[in-house]
Amino acid sequence: MATKTVAQDGGSKDHAVVSHEKWLSARAAFLAKEKEFTRLRDELSRERRELPWEAVKKEYVFEGSAGRQTLAELFDGRSQLIVYHFMFDPSWDAGCPNCSFWADNFNPVIVHMNQRDTTMIAVSRAPYAKLAAYEKRMGWNFKWVSSHGSDFNFDYYVSFTPEELAKKQAFYNFATQDPWFSEREGTSVFYKDAAGSVFHTYSTYARGIDLLNTAYNYIDLTPKGRDEGGRSQFWVRRRDEYAR
Repeated sequence: MATKTVAQDGGSKDHAVVSHEKWLSARAAFLAKEKEFTRLRDELSRERRELPWEAVKKEYVFEGSAGRQTLAELFDGRSQLIVYHFMFDPSWDAGCPNCSFWADNFNPVIVHMNQRDTTMIAVSRAPYAKLAAYEKRMGWNFKWVSSHGSDFNFDYYVSFTPEELAKKQAFYNFATQDPWFSEREGTSVFYKDAAGSVFHTYSTYARGIDLLNTAYNYIDLTPKGRDEGGRSQFWVRRRDEYAR
C-alpha cells in the first residue's frame, strides 16, 4: 500500500493511497455514517422548530438605509426574520474580519430565502454611518442596520459592558463566561404573526453559526480541512486584505 504525506491540521500524517476498488469500498462505508449524520441533522432541525417561543415586548428601533425602523418593520412584509449579529463595536473603524468572512456568504443566498417567507439582515451596534462606509468598502448590499442607542445587542447577549469585560464574566452562548470582546457573533430568529406580534424563536452563538459559512463547509471537504491547528480562524482576513 502506497502512502502520501499530507499536511493536515498544522501537522502531517502518512495517508493511505489504494486501488480504485478499495477507494470505492472505503467511500461507501463512510457514506453510511454521512447518511446517519444527515438523518440526525434533520431530526435536530425538527426539534429546533418545536422549541417554545418568547414574545418580544420591548420596542427596538434601528437605523439603516431606509431610515429608522422597528424590529417588526425589518421583516419587510414576511413572517420570518433572521438576524446575523455582526461584531462592530461603536469605537471600531471596521467590522470584525471573521464576521466579514461570514458576511461574504450573505448576498447570493438572501434572494432564495426571500422566496421562503424569510428576510435576512445583519445588525451591529456601531452607528449606521460606519456600517454604510464599511459595507461600501466590502462591496455588499444586504440589509444592514444599526442598533446603536438601543438595548437590542445587550438583550440578545452579543454586546457586553465594560464591567462585564473587566470581570471576565458575562452571559454568552447560554453560559456565564469570559466573552473576550465587547461584541460577539451570533444569529437570532424571529417570527411575526398576522396580528403583528413578534416572537423570538431561536438564537445560536459561537460554533453554532458554523453551518452558515458556505466557504467553511466546502473547506471541510478537503484533505487539509480547516488546517487551523487549534487556532480557529487565525488566517482569516477581510477580503481586500489578503496578499495578492
